[in-house]
Amino acid sequence: MTLPVESLGFIQNETCQKPGTGETSTYSILVVDDDDVLRSRLRRAFERRGYLVFCADGFEAAIVCLKQQSPTLAVLDLKMPGKSGIELLVELRKLSPDTKVVLLTGYGSIANAVDAIKLGAVNYVTKPADADQILAAFESGADSDESEFSPPSLAQAQWEHIQRVLADCDGNISAASHVLDIPRRTLQRKLKKMLP
Repeated sequence: MTLPVESLGFIQNETCQKPGTGETSTYSILVVDDDDVLRSRLRRAFERRGYLVFCADGFEAAIVCLKQQSPTLAVLDLKMPGKSGIELLVELRKLSPDTKVVLLTGYGSIANAVDAIKLGAVNYVTKPADADQILAAFESGADSDESEFSPPSLAQAQWEHIQRVLADCDGNISAASHVLDIPRRTLQRKLKKMLP
């Protein structure tokens, strides 16, 4: 049984024409995120900039889209229910090898970013991100060289580790402090500081 595309969460922008028809934009972008609000906000923002926008709410819907379209750009959420953005990136590289990819992540994870870059993403952006930040990530990622990668500072690595553990604990500071084996107040003070 084949499900209709809409039931899988794949939404094609109906106001723009397909690339190659000579109308509107020649650039298309696939936005894959399980957050309905962020996905629709990004869709509207990219449409205003003249992009043909395709949206998907997860892995399966994105695969349906990629089998029908070959977008110029793709924005993938790292953590989604079911298969992750990294797994989607691997499949995207097979189905649409010329598509440039930026990964969206809820917390800045250098390890995941390096994995994504190795698998073919041009850059990553931490949430919350707007369309301008994402487009800048496509630009800076295309211009950068892998040899320019510099390891994070100790403070930055610690901050990212704390954010990862906190996310894994669903924002529960007490549980995160237990996992990190530091007092809860110390964790709260570290969280009040800005990203190094």
